[in-house]
Amino acid sequence: MKAFRVNIIGLSLKAHHFDFTLGDAFFKEYGADQVAGGELVAAVALDKKETFIEAHFRIQGHVGLVCDRSLEPFDLALDINKRIVFKYGEEETELSDEIIVIRHDRTFLDVGQYFYEFIVLEIPMKKLHPKFRDAEAGDDNDGKLIYTSPADPESGDDDVIDPRWEQLKKLK
Repeated sequence: MKAFRVNIIGLSLKAHHFDFTLGDAFFKEYGADQVAGGELVAAVALDKKETFIEAHFRIQGHVGLVCDRSLEPFDLALDINKRIVFKYGEEETELSDEIIVIRHDRTFLDVGQYFYEFIVLEIPMKKLHPKFRDAEAGDDNDGKLIYTSPADPESGDDDVIDPRWEQLKKLK
């Protein structure tokens, strides 16, 4: 989308600020498989230097998700702060999550792709409606299934050991 392209050729060697609004059209363009929609405000501060561009991303708002347990839609609030350094080099590569090499003749940055990646990375693997998250936070089992069998009411003596086990203990 051209709306999320930032022309870097014409930028002077100083800090520049850009503001964007991310809505349902943004998620339809970049991919609606993880996020159904949302309303977010994104701000990018590009600090252009001779050999690199330092970019600070700030994304705030909420995204619409569907609960994995009840299939109810709900909103997840997001507040994202990320930093990427774009270094100039001969060929475009990604050195790490925070350092990307771009060519000297590159004319623009598609910040929309970075917005989408940051948003998707903030979405939890297990998407639970807030009413279920509170109940799960109070659960002491940490998601483990615990089985307990009821005590046998017919046996009056709990210390009686099965004779087969006694024979096995003698083998030790």
